[in-house]
Amino acid sequence: MPRYYSFRMPRYAAIDIGSNSVRMEAAEVSGEEAPRILASERQVTRLGASVFRAGRISQESTEMICGVLASMAAQYKRLDITAVRAVATAAVRDANNQQEFIARVSAALGTDVEIISGQEESRLIHLGVKSRWPHPAERFLIIDIGGGSAEIIYSENERFGQSFSKPLGALRLQELFLRADPPRPTEIHRLEEYIAERIGSAVRRLGGAAIDRVVGTSATASAVVCAINRIPRQRREEANRRRATTAQIRRLYKDLCQMDAQGRAKLTGIGPRRAEIIVPGTAVLLHVLEAFHMPALFYSAAGVRDGIIADLAMRGADRGLSQMSAEQRSVVEALAEHFGVTLRHARKVARLANDLFTGFQELHKLPPHYGTLLEASAYLHDAGHFVSDTRHHKHSYYLVANSDMAGFTRPERELVANLCRYHRKSLPTQEHGNLQALDAEGKRALAWLTPLLRLADSLDRSHGQRIRSAQCKVRENDILIALNLPPEADIDLEIWAAERLTDLFRQVYGKPIALGRV
Repeated sequence: MPRYYSFRMPRYAAIDIGSNSVRMEAAEVSGEEAPRILASERQVTRLGASVFRAGRISQESTEMICGVLASMAAQYKRLDITAVRAVATAAVRDANNQQEFIARVSAALGTDVEIISGQEESRLIHLGVKSRWPHPAERFLIIDIGGGSAEIIYSENERFGQSFSKPLGALRLQELFLRADPPRPTEIHRLEEYIAERIGSAVRRLGGAAIDRVVGTSATASAVVCAINRIPRQRREEANRRRATTAQIRRLYKDLCQMDAQGRAKLTGIGPRRAEIIVPGTAVLLHVLEAFHMPALFYSAAGVRDGIIADLAMRGADRGLSQMSAEQRSVVEALAEHFGVTLRHARKVARLANDLFTGFQELHKLPPHYGTLLEASAYLHDAGHFVSDTRHHKHSYYLVANSDMAGFTRPERELVANLCRYHRKSLPTQEHGNLQALDAEGKRALAWLTPLLRLADSLDRSHGQRIRSAQCKVRENDILIALNLPPEADIDLEIWAAERLTDLFRQVYGKPIALGRV
């Protein structure tokens, strides 16, 4: 009997855990048209405050953010999301208890949260601006002032150029320099000296570039443009693409420095929470404009979340459609929990497996939906421990093959079960009876996917979630697996386990693997 499919445009969700706020956006993407926003939310959390004071994320902040993320996840899960990506930025990059925090928020959200570098943050911001306000024939500078860092990005003809991530977030600078309210002249002087010193390298590298337009993103730019154009906060979406001259920003900054927080909050476009950190944020904006001798700033409502949506849409089948739907993930996680699987390990293996599926696409050439089956097997490969630690891979096959997995057809469930069966020990042979339920296409997919699942599992052999992500590059003599991990991470066990798979990859993919760092 032929199988029939109903098609709809893919839907993606993005979570941005910033130093000052957490943002969620879900959108439906249709060809060349602008994404249709289905849900959007922003919650001020001041996550970075404890990090910039004490070097670690406070327990109170963690609890609050877990609650915020659980609420946001409930919103987008109702929308039949194709794929979701969640990222954390400057404050989490700096926190000495980042792994504990990431484990907690990943569990609250139900998907892995990834700590991204300043460079990746810049790339996503640029993608977001490009997707919402194309500049096909302009050279422009993007200034994004978050809570913990500021990104200065140069783009020419919509191509991502040089970028600079500086510790010039509004919340960070407020904690470091401004104690009095209104701030003392000596505090303002030290703040301005620090900003000038920090942006110096960007000015020297980009100072000779011709710039047609400066685009500001983030809440600081929104508040400044709203204040100058007298746009109330309740209608701040009207500030999108609006302009504020450098002279106007200079006058506003002078006024802000002379007011206390209560006075600043009364200004049109600046609310009570933004009033607390608007002075250092405006100082950064003004210094960048003056350093590059630019006459004005234009505001764009785009940000990291829009970049994530655009990135997932561009990857399309390669990434978004190779991940389980929200409903499938819910079914698989519930089944994994029923069999006592450690979800932190399962989620990490699933994330790494999807990285590998995407990275090996040019070699295995499997349709994207096989990525969802690889992801499901990553969640369930250890289910057999529920029966016995001895030969648990065989028990995993039996449990999965005989479970009710809503959202998966019987052939799909059989392939998932067989991937679980072969995640360790022997490889498939014609004598194995469990292969009889697979057709020729399923057996071919099993052969290609088995090494990927084994490698993903090996890369979290210690169950320590030390490897954040993996990038793959097919080279002439081998396949480079570049690992993204903290500088001091001990992954000796993971390296040992992965290197044992070299012959398997040579046998299946025709090339051995080589491990490196991003």
